[in-house]
Amino acid sequence: MSGLSEFVKQRRKSVNLTQEEFAERAGVALTVIRKIEQGKTNLNMEKVNLVLNMFGHELAPVQIKRQDK
Repeated sequence: MSGLSEFVKQRRKSVNLTQEEFAERAGVALTVIRKIEQGKTNLNMEKVNLVLNMFGHELAPVQIKRQDK
């Protein structure tokens, strides 16, 4: 699982919500929560941010430090 999927799943469980309850509170479809928690890669960033906003987070670009070979 990816960092995002683990983060969302752990946070959702920490507030004792089912996937269905969490989806309703976040304002997204249940399938969005399931895709995130399953580590799917074809996600709508706007919907992911709706989910992350429930925990005071959002997706943002991060510069990757690359090492020269």
